[in-house]
Amino acid sequence: MCSDDLAVDPPSAARRLLGAILWSGPVAVRIVEVEAYGGDPAGPWPDPASHSGRGRTKRNAVMFGPPGVLYVYLSYGMHTCLNVTTGPDGTASAVLLRSGEIIAGVESARARRPAARTDADLARGPGNLGSALGSTLADYGTRLLDPAAPIRLELQEPIAEIAYGPRVGVSQAADQPWRFWLPDSPAVSAYKRSPRATRPAP
Repeated sequence: MCSDDLAVDPPSAARRLLGAILWSGPVAVRIVEVEAYGGDPAGPWPDPASHSGRGRTKRNAVMFGPPGVLYVYLSYGMHTCLNVTTGPDGTASAVLLRSGEIIAGVESARARRPAARTDADLARGPGNLGSALGSTLADYGTRLLDPAAPIRLELQEPIAEIAYGPRVGVSQAADQPWRFWLPDSPAVSAYKRSPRATRPAP
């Protein structure tokens, strides 16, 4: 396993991350749903829905760095969302980790997510996944493939049976089929189209 596995185009990296194991302390999550995001217009995968879609800023700088680094941001000012940088160094792209199955540290995840009705709900949705892992903005920039890192990513064998469709909740490029998931997992989130997204031409 090395960063070369993720130094590819966003959809290919997203598919590669399905089934990966993400460790944070005692809690481990098997990734079952992801979304790919490109970068700025100067790059090979311009994507107006991406945080890097308008170029480099202090907030998104890590997206332009090497693959396998953690990009963390707050959604609605309260939900910690985790992304894995992808593509070659210097080219912006990342994959949002949308949902996972808790495979270790279930009690810790339950303590962090007391509102979850079932174990399948513990890390369903990007904000819930971040909460179940106990992630914070301080985790920004973590090199996930470093065995000594506090948050570690372990890629598994590529998975053949993968479903795909449009991304959730984005108002631009809403019909880009860059959301990927494992169809048999109960932890996959429901698709919700942004009410601000324009409808595709008939």
